[in-house]
Amino acid sequence: MPENKNTSLFEALLPILFLIGLLTANVFLFDDTLGGANQIALLLAASLGGIIVSRNGQSWANTKDHIVKTIGSAMPSMLILLLIGSLAGTWMISGVVPAMIYYGMDIINPHVFLITAVIVCAIVSVATGSSWSTIATIGIALLGIGKAIGVNDAITAGAIISGAYFGDKISPLSDTTNLAPAMAGTDLFTHIRYMFYTTVPSMTITLIIFAIIGINYDFGTSITSTETVKAAIEESFNISPWLFLVPAILLTIIILKMPPLPALMIGSLLGGLFAIIFQTETIQEVAGQGISLVKASYIAVMQAMFGDVQLTTTNSTVNALLSTSGMRGMLDTIWLILSAMVFGGVMEAGGLLTRITRPIMKMAKSTGALVTSTVGTCIFFNTTASDQYISIVVPGRMFKKAYEEKGLKPEVLSRTLEDSGTMTSVLIPWNTCGATQSRILGVATFDYLPYAFFNIISPLMSILFAVLKIKIRRFKDRNNT
Repeated sequence: MPENKNTSLFEALLPILFLIGLLTANVFLFDDTLGGANQIALLLAASLGGIIVSRNGQSWANTKDHIVKTIGSAMPSMLILLLIGSLAGTWMISGVVPAMIYYGMDIINPHVFLITAVIVCAIVSVATGSSWSTIATIGIALLGIGKAIGVNDAITAGAIISGAYFGDKISPLSDTTNLAPAMAGTDLFTHIRYMFYTTVPSMTITLIIFAIIGINYDFGTSITSTETVKAAIEESFNISPWLFLVPAILLTIIILKMPPLPALMIGSLLGGLFAIIFQTETIQEVAGQGISLVKASYIAVMQAMFGDVQLTTTNSTVNALLSTSGMRGMLDTIWLILSAMVFGGVMEAGGLLTRITRPIMKMAKSTGALVTSTVGTCIFFNTTASDQYISIVVPGRMFKKAYEEKGLKPEVLSRTLEDSGTMTSVLIPWNTCGATQSRILGVATFDYLPYAFFNIISPLMSILFAVLKIKIRRFKDRNNT
């Protein structure tokens, strides 16, 4: 990453301070900041950054190239986001998600629901290597179950995200789990084994917290209303165990390492096919009465993939569960990601990010300070560059030599990158991860943030282990100061 020697620290910080001011104002002045206010804030902050880097000698052509490059790096995420919207729509009209809610309400005790949500999402995410796919499939169903039994959506979302990111963090199939050791210079399985030292305590604390919340949660009369919810679902859908073939096939092809884009497209199309086979009445409701089944099937599946679908039952609670927005519902999030990438591209092109992080590296004298600086830098890049991959790659390159000079083995760096870069990305509203999961779950990032315990605890645990010098691996023949 370049650095312009003519740029002062204040100039480098100015676009970020300006952005923070605009985002803070948006929270108080707009009900839905994702609807455009935050996007404009990012573009205005990018414009200010562009003025600063241009004033310090950076050409517009070079700045534009960096913007295009950063947008290009986020393009796979945006395409995945569109397909997740499509998948959510067809899985709804096919009865897949309603069936998950229906059967889930039979087997899940409300008081252990949050722990169950964490564990189920963790297992699926380990198997698939993808927190995004886990949240978009199992996560949506669990959110519906939580809503039906009276659990606050933000708490449920926190449990889903905690479990999904635990699996994403330790799965050998995860892209970030492969990226972190590659940046640090260690092998994959050394990295995964070493992460268990901080990951197991973080997850244990997370499960204890959710157990306490679940035991003390006041469900009121919501537990007795589950039969009413189930009856409303059964009246509107043909509920059958055969519907679980759709998620089973999707999870299988993901485990077999099919790339996410074709896998999600197959999952979406399977949902549409099962809708035609099992849910003829739903098909007619979506397409409109008086249309032949062939035409209605085409209209309903297409509508579910690209647009709004609102299914009506005899229960208002269930009606709230059975609405999707398809690909169209993801467009605000894609707009946000594009705006964030423009801001990140400008900040990177002018070397503003490097100018800010350079003093941090100079202050990292001890092992604890070095790890703390790495955690802070990863969070900084998640906030400014708005992409979890950048938050792993750039700090990994920046701190690799510093860790070597301290005699620290590369897995110490790779674990720190994963504990902070991967884990905190979903806590930033305009980061690709935070924006995506907020849109998928329909819960604002700042609403679920206080309950994403695993994601909050992980970077703190990494710092704690470093400060207390617990399980810090060193090269014996190097300087251990």
